[in-house]
Amino acid sequence: MRSSHTPLSTWFWAAYLLTTQTPGMSALQFQRQLDLSRYETAFTLLHKLRAGMVRPERDTIGGEHPVEIDECLVGGKTRGEGRGVHHKVTVVGAVEVRARKPEEAGAGRDAHRGGAPSKRKVYAGRLRLQAVPDRSAATLVSFVRGNIAMGATIMTDGAPSYRELADLGFDHQPLVLAGDPEKAEAHLPMIHLVFSNLKTWLLGTHHGRIEPQHLQAYLNEYVFRFNRRFYPMTAFNSALGLAARSVSPTYAQLYSGEWEHPGSALPIEAA
Repeated sequence: MRSSHTPLSTWFWAAYLLTTQTPGMSALQFQRQLDLSRYETAFTLLHKLRAGMVRPERDTIGGEHPVEIDECLVGGKTRGEGRGVHHKVTVVGAVEVRARKPEEAGAGRDAHRGGAPSKRKVYAGRLRLQAVPDRSAATLVSFVRGNIAMGATIMTDGAPSYRELADLGFDHQPLVLAGDPEKAEAHLPMIHLVFSNLKTWLLGTHHGRIEPQHLQAYLNEYVFRFNRRFYPMTAFNSALGLAARSVSPTYAQLYSGEWEHPGSALPIEAA
């Protein structure tokens, strides 16, 4: 915000809209909502706020809660470049699986009381997402060591890239899914739900038009809002506080690709 030509009131409105609107805001929506004359101003302002959405000293997740980890591909389809060619980016995610208290969970997922469906007995806790260049053991193990508490229970599929986790001190519980959707739903239901919602959000709010070099910024926003989804006003305060203390990109850095978004695992290229 320092030395910005944008009025402080606009910064406050921007932070409020970005953190409290359930579907989020695209730069075009931002421009219209805040009555900004240039799209570039809205785009840069959004990325300056996103740069402050990763707390440098944030804790690792897991510990007392088991963690589900998996990967997915994010990006649009490619036409005219041959069969099997795409420019999607690999995203690895980890989410805590937390158990509700008996009085909160009710009789079960499918039971009803007074005509209202009961809550699931488990729910998603804290989330971590990172765009990575590949699915190699070096990449995935590095993500785990940087984001998951040592000794945590980790559930993954049977990919060879995760074999080192048990030797590193994690309680690793792999399962070969072999493309079986029922096994996937039973073993990794929470992270697959996160990926589904992430892709829906990117497609619905941003129409899937996200450059690979900027994907980590959108993942940071999604994680920030997801982890504070029960406390939207806390998210607003956090966004302003973190943005005021963080280094943010300039317009030139964003458009040249020079800026490295917090949490990025560069070099990130289309898979």
